[in-house]
Order: sequence, then C-alpha cells, then structure tokens
Amino acid sequence: MAKTAAQSVAKSKTKHVTVGATAVGLALAAVVVATAGPWDSSGQRKAEVVRAASRGGGGGADHGRTSPGAPSAAPSAPAVLAAPGASVPGPTKRALADVLDPLLKDPSLGTHRTAAVVDAVTGKSLYGKSAGDALTPASTTKLATAVAALSAAGPDHRIATRTALEPDSGELVLVGGGDPTLTAREKNPYGAADLRTLADDTAASLKKNGTTEVTLSYDTSLYSGPTTHPIGPNENLAQVSALMVDEARTDDSSSGPAPRAADPATSAAGKFADLLHDRGIKTKGTPGPGKASGRAEDVAKVESPPLSALVERMLTHSDNDIAEALARQVAIAAGESHDFDGAGQAIKKQLDTLQLPLSGAHFSDGSGLDRTDKVSADLLTALLTKAADPTRPELRSVLTGLPVAGFTGTLSSRYEDEADASGTGLVRAKTGTLTGVNTLAGTVVDADGRLLIFAFMTEGTAIPGSAQAALDRLASSVANCGCR
Repeated sequence: MAKTAAQSVAKSKTKHVTVGATAVGLALAAVVVATAGPWDSSGQRKAEVVRAASRGGGGGADHGRTSPGAPSAAPSAPAVLAAPGASVPGPTKRALADVLDPLLKDPSLGTHRTAAVVDAVTGKSLYGKSAGDALTPASTTKLATAVAALSAAGPDHRIATRTALEPDSGELVLVGGGDPTLTAREKNPYGAADLRTLADDTAASLKKNGTTEVTLSYDTSLYSGPTTHPIGPNENLAQVSALMVDEARTDDSSSGPAPRAADPATSAAGKFADLLHDRGIKTKGTPGPGKASGRAEDVAKVESPPLSALVERMLTHSDNDIAEALARQVAIAAGESHDFDGAGQAIKKQLDTLQLPLSGAHFSDGSGLDRTDKVSADLLTALLTKAADPTRPELRSVLTGLPVAGFTGTLSSRYEDEADASGTGLVRAKTGTLTGVNTLAGTVVDADGRLLIFAFMTEGTAIPGSAQAALDRLASSVANCGCR
C-alpha cells in the first residue's frame, strides 16, 4: 500500500517538478543559500546566490561527484533564483497527512517510527507523528553538533596546529589544537591545513636562529579523558586525539571507513620529524609525548579551514572524526571538560541557549555512533529551521552541507528506485544509519515552491536497504506534494 501511495504521488499533476530534477539538483544549492541568508544591506546574499549558481559541477565545498555511478554534473543554474518563501502557498496539514500516513505504515520502517514536517518560512508544524519522542538518531546527531559548534565558536573559527620552542632545553613541541583534517599528503585533499607548510615555516624559523637540531615532542593535552570512542575501536572513527593527520588514515582515502593508526599523535609526530629532516632539521631520538610550557615561544602555525567548511564536509560525508573534533570545540567554548562527557553536555547547553526543544535529548558524542544519543524529530526539524532563519546567517553551512539526493555524499547512491527517484536533486538531507536504526532529516522544495523541513526517524528496522528506500520515498513524496 505504501508503495502504491508513493507512486501515485509521483505521478500526480505536480510531476512536472521532477522533469528537470537532474538539471536542478546542484542549482538547489543556490536556492538554499538564498533562503538561509545572510540577509543584510551589503549585498552578500545576492553575491552568495550568484556564486552558488555559477559553480557548475562543483556544487559547493564538498559536493563534488563522489562515485563512478553518480549522475553527471548538472549545467550551471541561472544567476538569479527566487528563494522559496511566503509568496507561494504551503501545504495543508490534512493533505500532507493523506500522503504521509500510508507511507509511514510501511513495515520496513521497523517497530517505532516518528515524523515531523515544518514550514521553513513560518516555522509552523505541518505534520507530526510522535514527533516529540526521543529516539536514537544515529548520524543525524551531527546536525546538533553542527549547530552547536557554529553558534558557540562561530563559522569563521579556525583550529590551529603549532610548534613551540622551549627556551632553556631547545625542545621543539608539536602542539595539537584538535584539527583532524590536518594533512601530510603531497596533494592537499580539500584545502586543509598542511603539515608540510608547518614544517617549512618551522625549519625556516629555526635555521634563522642558527638551530639545526632539536628534540621533538608532541602535545595532546588540549583533550582529556579516553581517546577511544565508547563503541570501541572502529574503522569509522580514529582515536579521538588533539593531534592527528589525515584523520589517522593509513590508506589514501579521505572519507568513509578506513584502517587507522593505533596512536594518531605518535604517527603525526613521526611524519613531522621526517618532514623536518627533509628540510635540514635533525631530531634527536624518537618523538615522545610532552607539554608546551608557559614559557615556550611560538615558532610557526597552520590553521584549518573555517568551521563553516568543516561543517559542510562533516555533513556531506558524515565524517565522524570531524564531528568529534567539533564537539570538543563546543566544549572548549563552553568551558566544559574536553572529553566525551563534557562535549555532550556542552552541545546540549548550547542548544538550550537557542531555545530548541530538548525534551528527552541526550548527547554522548558528537558523531551519533553512540546508541545512547537521543533526539526527537521535533529537535531535528528545529535545528534545520534555525539554520534556515535569515537572522542566523552563521548557521547557513548546516543547510549547504546537506547531501543532495542522487548526487553527493551519503545520498549519492540513493533515490534510484522508481518509487523514490522523483526526489533526485530535490531532497537535501542528513542520513543516519546504525544496526536497526535509520533516520533522514533535511529540506525539500515542494511542488509549489515552498521550502519544507522534515525529519523521519525509525528504530527496530530489520533490512537497512528497505528502510532507507522507505525513508527516501517519504521525502520524495513531500517534494512532489502540492498538498492543498
């Protein structure tokens, strides 16, 4: 029955919306930018729309083509796109319920399912099914981490990795600031801070002062508590350390599961020692752990991309390492302990200052890998609604980082079934997947051009692929629904 309902929606009088889905898929990024702001008198909003629309196949900081089977890049969109807003009608509650109620009965959605749909312009709830129940969110937890980090530390905040020299001993300390994207690769993958640049600048400064040999140590004291995630060692996440390079990956990957270095900081320091040696600076013995004293003099530093770019990458690729790093940036800003517990408390505290619905919410980590995380569909839609608020331009990258259905990130290989393919290029959403848990939360422009925000959460699912397809069908149905 659910499949029939979805197909009937896809074949409705609003089907014209999907005809150009491939062509508008990346152009939708510009619509989101226009909706989310910034809205000020400087012309920044217009400039961002033009920039987003003219990026061709790039589609944003981390929205490039991610798999060989993904659709070809869409042509550039026109320079001017109207933002979905109050000028177009929104769906009615009853009509939306007529579409979604049958789909939510799909047994593929497990034993417990919740849903919420909100009008992004007014913030008004249009649909809800147990929307206040707190369930395990899986990776949609990253939406909370993103909003907390951007509002606490700011979108322009950068994470520094530096070297410092102890004046008495001549010990050089590599000080980690919590940037998991610091790279040691010859080809910088995405404009990350570069360990090679840090070695260049450090070696040049040391030689300028006549130093050609040092004792190298590394400082990870910014973080406290255990480095191993509560789920234990896992290829989806490195040991959580204030110092690592390339997310401690031991292969050439830049996203997804991968083998990781057993001790990210030791590995990073070893690579840095090799880079210094190549630049004429010898290091005595093997680098070991240490801590820069208050008397240590800064030698050089490199900085990560701004938090807004890290948020985009985290959401597009569901990057767990960036998520845990950003959670600790929230803890640092809030003055909480720089560990899993402190980060979780800081995220909740920061969201509370934004007056978001936190009933039943709990954060044990920043990535959503921990099953004890709990959020509601109401909270997920509220996070996205806050990010779409024109008075909150600092949160814009929460929307621009969402994967595009059928095109990018964790949605690049979804929306292929006939029943849900109509959402290709129109749905932008964060996925969440653990064994027995499947979630989807994001934005969509409906058939009338109204920007809607949705969250669908499930627990007790048995077949991941079927559950994901059912969630995709729900989002596609919202996209194709005039519902009045």
